Amino acid sequence: MLSLLKKKSESAAPQVAAWHPNFRNYEKLPDIKVVRTAFFVNGAAIFLALSLSIYFGYREWSLHVLRGQIAEAEARIRGDKPGSDQAVALFKKFQSEEVRINEVDVFLKSKPSVSALIIHLGRTLPANVALDSVILSDVGLVLRISVRGGDAGPGYANAYLEQLKADKVLTERFDPAEMTTITINPTTGRWSAEINHRLKGAKK
Repeated sequence: MLSLLKKKSESAAPQVAAWHPNFRNYEKLPDIKVVRTAFFVNGAAIFLALSLSIYFGYREWSLHVLRGQIAEAEARIRGDKPGSDQAVALFKKFQSEEVRINEVDVFLKSKPSVSALIIHLGRTLPANVALDSVILSDVGLVLRISVRGGDAGPGYANAYLEQLKADKVLTERFDPAEMTTITINPTTGRWSAEINHRLKGAKK
């Protein structure tokens, strides 16, 4: 019984760990890491340097290729320039000739036939007015008329002039008619007049 109490009291006594001084200097201890930190730092620096070298190398190669393409294009332009200048000169000459052709075409289309004009003028001619001549040129139409009526002749001539100004067939192609001259023939007693119709768009 006493032995049991004794064992119990001994086992209940507090356990005190042995005291051991720690003389280790961690700064002087060797690095026992499998992969050291310096390896990662150096690896990252090398990777960055290689990446920059590849990037700038690729850029330099791209610029070299681009310069070559530009030089080739410039050489091609220099080679094609004489032919291009000749083509431009021919095109300008063609444009000037085209303008002349268009002017002639417009004139031919706008210029009525003499026969059609004479028929129209004959149908609309007043009783006391006679046509002496009809002249159709590049600039217009000239009518030379004779007017009967004595002293009333100029009035008949002016009335015929107003009739020509209102004529729809003539106003489509000619500017308003103008009487340039009117004189009396003392032998016949008739008045001679000249009426001018300028073609629209014709040079003065």
